[in-house]
Amino acid sequence: MEGRRFRLFTLLAGLVGAGVLQVSSMKVTVQEEVEAVNGTDVKLQCNFLSSSPISPSAVSVSWNFRPMQGAGEESVFYFQDKPYPPERGRFLGQVVWAGDIARGDASIMLHDVKFTFNGTFSCQVKNPPDVHGTAGELQLRVVQTASFSEIAILATAIGGAIGLVLIILAIFISVKFCRQRSLERELEMSSWDGKDTTVCDPEETLPLNRRQEENDSADDVISEASGRDLSSSEDEKRSLKVTAEITTDTETDTLPLKTLTPIQTTVKPTRFL
Repeated sequence: MEGRRFRLFTLLAGLVGAGVLQVSSMKVTVQEEVEAVNGTDVKLQCNFLSSSPISPSAVSVSWNFRPMQGAGEESVFYFQDKPYPPERGRFLGQVVWAGDIARGDASIMLHDVKFTFNGTFSCQVKNPPDVHGTAGELQLRVVQTASFSEIAILATAIGGAIGLVLIILAIFISVKFCRQRSLERELEMSSWDGKDTTVCDPEETLPLNRRQEENDSADDVISEASGRDLSSSEDEKRSLKVTAEITTDTETDTLPLKTLTPIQTTVKPTRFL
C-alpha cells in the first residue's frame, strides 16, 4: 500500500514538474510602454522564445486590449497559420499582421491610432506543448504631438545617419584621390626612369634647333643682302668714276684750238742830249 502511494506521489510530482517546465519554457517579450502620435501608425512589438520546435501551422498568437477606463477586455487580433483581423469593434480595419512566426516575431501594426486606443495591450503566444506561457503586456499612450524626448531621439538618429553617410563619402573620396595621386606619381617616375636630367631629350630640343636654324638662315640672308648692297654700291661708284673720266677726255678732245697771234713790238729810238 505504501509502495503504491509512493509511486503515485512520484507520478504527480513529475506531472507538476513538467507543468512548471512548460509554463516557464514559453517566454514572451514586449515593450513596457509605447507612445504614438494621434493619426499615425505604430508597431506593437512582441517576440517569443519556446524550448519546443516551432511549427508555424501550430503556433497561435492572441492580441487583446483593455482600455484605461477599466472596461472589459476586447479582442484585437488573432493569428494561427494565417491572420484573423477583428470583424467589429474599435480596431476594425485598423490592425494588420506584422510578425514572422519562424523568427519568433508576433508583432502587429496599428493604423491611424486614436485616443480611444489608450490602454493596455496583451500578447499571448502558444506553441504546443508550450501552451501555458504568460502573456506580455504593454501600455499604449496616444498623444497629440510627439514628446521632446522622442523628437530629440529622432533628430539625433537622423543626424547621426546623415553624418555617417557624409563620413563614409569623405573617406571614399579621399581614398580615391590618394590612389589617383599615387598612380600619377608612379607614371611620372616611370617616365623619368633611366633619363639624365642634365641632358635634354632630342625630341624636346627639336623646336629649339629649328629656331636656331631659322635664326641662322635669317642672318645669312641679311648678310648676303648687305654684301650685295655694298658690292652694288661700289660698282655704282666705279661706274660713275669711269663715266666721269670718259666725259672729261671727250670734252678735252672736242675743245677748239685757238690761233696764236704774234705779238709785235716797236722799238722807239732814244735821243741823247
